[in-house]
Amino acid sequence: MDIIQILPDAVANQIAAGEVIQRPSSAVKELIENSIDSGADQISVVIRDAGRTLIQVTDNGCGMSETDARMCFERHATSKIRQAADLFAIRSFGFRGEALASIAAVAQVELKTRTKGKDLGTLIHAEGARVISQDYCACPEGTSISVRNLFYNVPARRKFLKSDASETRHIIQEFHHAAIIHPEIQFLLVQNDKTVYQLGKTNLKQRIMAIFGPVFKNRLISMDEDSPVVRLSGYIGKPEFARKTRGEQFFFVNRRFIRHPYLNHAVENAFQELLPSRSFPSYFIHLDVDPGTIDINIHPTKTEINFQNAQVIYSLIRSSVKKALGQFNLDGTIDFDKEKSMDFGTAPSGRVIRQPTVTINPDYDPFKTVPRSGHEKSESQRSESNLRNWEKLYRDDHAPGEEKESGDHNSHTLSIPSSLDHENEPGHYAPDSLALQLHNHFIVTVIKSGLMVIDQQRAHERILYERFLNQLQSRKEASQQQLFPETITLTAEEAVIMNQISDELRCLGFDIGDFGGHTFIIRGIPAGMNNDEVKDVLEIIIENFKQNLSELKNDKMVNLAKSSASGLAIRSGKKLQPEEIMGLIHQLFACQVPEISPGGLPVLKIITMEDLLQLFRK
Repeated sequence: MDIIQILPDAVANQIAAGEVIQRPSSAVKELIENSIDSGADQISVVIRDAGRTLIQVTDNGCGMSETDARMCFERHATSKIRQAADLFAIRSFGFRGEALASIAAVAQVELKTRTKGKDLGTLIHAEGARVISQDYCACPEGTSISVRNLFYNVPARRKFLKSDASETRHIIQEFHHAAIIHPEIQFLLVQNDKTVYQLGKTNLKQRIMAIFGPVFKNRLISMDEDSPVVRLSGYIGKPEFARKTRGEQFFFVNRRFIRHPYLNHAVENAFQELLPSRSFPSYFIHLDVDPGTIDINIHPTKTEINFQNAQVIYSLIRSSVKKALGQFNLDGTIDFDKEKSMDFGTAPSGRVIRQPTVTINPDYDPFKTVPRSGHEKSESQRSESNLRNWEKLYRDDHAPGEEKESGDHNSHTLSIPSSLDHENEPGHYAPDSLALQLHNHFIVTVIKSGLMVIDQQRAHERILYERFLNQLQSRKEASQQQLFPETITLTAEEAVIMNQISDELRCLGFDIGDFGGHTFIIRGIPAGMNNDEVKDVLEIIIENFKQNLSELKNDKMVNLAKSSASGLAIRSGKKLQPEEIMGLIHQLFACQVPEISPGGLPVLKIITMEDLLQLFRK
């Protein structure tokens, strides 16, 4: 009995569509790339209901003939390549021969196209991998493709689409990838009849400002390096404007957006020691390379690339970024035309200029030790003095018998009792035990079975996580109003997330309103938060929320509680007062799960007496 059969075309097309069209943003990407390849300088994107109901991409490019309009819906049909060798000489974008066929397999598609010089265009309706009709129509030069009811015939795929806010964010990302690197093209993005972006023809810097805000005018450093392997151009952000999110990080190869962690590391390595902890630089870097030295056909979305000279390109990117940063640091530091401190003037007439003299003491001996008391110390005295200097590292600077004042927190030593008055189970925290901070990172406290070491940042994250989750579930609102409200400007993608979590942020103590144009006004903040850290905390919350949304698949409340706890927790390296240390310990052991951080990492470790004795056994 034979069991292997050839799949029907409809099923095969749906499987192929799953590789290319993963979500509405995938269709947007493919259609925009085809419009760019058509030579268009005007491209408009209209979406409705996050692309579920409608995706329409219109351009003024070369258009398609009647035959080409029909052939573009066939599988393995493309005008970009003819043979396998062409894959290593690709400079176009929408060269994949599955794109329109895959879209038509899972949606209802309407195509209108007209070439230059023709009186009438071509109108085609296709759905479910079949061309339903073809006719003549009146339409402008170029091409307009409308994709309706995406995944209408694959309900399982449609069911697994995310919320409208999440899918819209992915569409905006794909729009950014195309619009940033093609400033010579006019772009329009309309969502639910509301214009999100209307971008005119300009240069790269102006395009970046149009998308991410005019604040980028003074935040960018240009870079332009040419070598036999690659030409680098674009902009990097100034170190002082680094953000807590990775939002504005873009690599383009031959004007195609790519993701490449190895090259991203090259940029961040160049910024080493210039950025504070957990801050990320912005960059918009374009690499122009020989197509024969890269392989762009290793991933269905073409966002991953193999480089033949990856290590060389890494070094060139790192050195180019360092050079650009160095030139920026030198520019304007000393202006010899305007710097008054360098203007010595001219000597008065008749004044004799004398050469400075140097006075030398011929009796000075740099190897001769002169004691402060007027007589030299003996060898034993010097040895005793050195011993006392070493002892200062291990005991307080108090004279023998001198009693230390209460409230002095600068002690270098701590006496830990060998037995506790409070009987507790092995491994359990004793409320009356002593605790100290170790290198501003760990908290060490004594327990009956030995020592317990607590990571202060993870402990605080656990405390805040459970507190925030309780506030979100109970819908309690507690906010301290700002005397002088501040504003924060976000990208379109971040603004979508802010609107998505605004109600939950209110439960956490934030009172934030939409100010228009991706700008939000902060009227209130959680009690106890400093005004100076509000914007950084919000950026961390948005970035963590975005990462958790795509990686951990958490529900909104858990996601936001984790993101907020990570953003507001005390950091490793912060010195704590004794009352803060004890307060942190008490709050940690009042939590439901004190041993594990919200991210699943251990909060505390116990070192038993047996472990300590084992360290000193032969």
